[in-house]
Amino acid sequence: MSPSHSPDVIAPSKVAVVTGAASGIGLGLSERFAAEGMHVVMADVEEPALSKAAAAIADTGASVLPVVTDVADRGAVDALRDSATAAFGAVHVVCNNAGVGASGFPSWSSTLDDWRWVLGVNLMGVIHGVRTFLPIMIDQDTEGHIVNTASLAGLLSGGGTVYSVSKFGVVALSEGVYLELRQGGHKPGISVLCPGFVNTNILKSERNRPADLPDASPPPTGLVFDVFREWFEEQLRSGMSPRRVGEIVLEAIREDRFYILPHPEAKPAIEHRTRQIVAGENPVPLPPPGFEVFLQRLAAMQERQS
Repeated sequence: MSPSHSPDVIAPSKVAVVTGAASGIGLGLSERFAAEGMHVVMADVEEPALSKAAAAIADTGASVLPVVTDVADRGAVDALRDSATAAFGAVHVVCNNAGVGASGFPSWSSTLDDWRWVLGVNLMGVIHGVRTFLPIMIDQDTEGHIVNTASLAGLLSGGGTVYSVSKFGVVALSEGVYLELRQGGHKPGISVLCPGFVNTNILKSERNRPADLPDASPPPTGLVFDVFREWFEEQLRSGMSPRRVGEIVLEAIREDRFYILPHPEAKPAIEHRTRQIVAGENPVPLPPPGFEVFLQRLAAMQERQS
């Protein structure tokens, strides 16, 4: 394991910037940083939800700065940096967490607006965050850390292809930057967060779809998709709490651990994919935990309709 960071990385009066902070994992991260006594800059594209979330954390006595930010817009991320440094003078932790999902299936039926939206937020948003914040973190010449939110869908194929492409990109970006930081002897560290099911509202991402990308592919229909959607929603509702993900991320930052895998039950599937690659086999993914429930329900519904 890499050497641990100084205890000062997560410490009172240090500054954390979190995108996608109004709900889900971003809110869980913001709550945990605030509990450590850090200044928390909360960024989100959804202003009402951001104001409400920031006020709730501020009511605990924490130091919070909400900044409305569209991470797909480079200028908006630059403005986020400027707001953070103007308010607190430095940035020590950056969580490039904002993310959205689109429902096109198969992938070739997804519209170009779907691709532009998902890649713009999930991948370009992380690229903007790294390009904007990492140079000032290096120039500060102090301990710091970046956490890029990917997904198990960034390590395992077989889910929504548009979403997976964006998350595989986040993993590749993060691995490359990790090596560059080590080769350059720079102090900041970096991690990539690859969670499975977490109790978030990512299935309601369309509420924040930009007006200039209106051409959305229709959601897939039919018995299989209806049963799958119901199963998937249940998995999210019963998934890990965002606050728990935040705790795991803080542990990883303190340990300077690159891969953050909150769901160890997914490791066999990751190992399976890796073995297939090394063996030159065609991809045949392992079903995710709980998938047998979906198959049983589908079989029962098909039997009723036969």
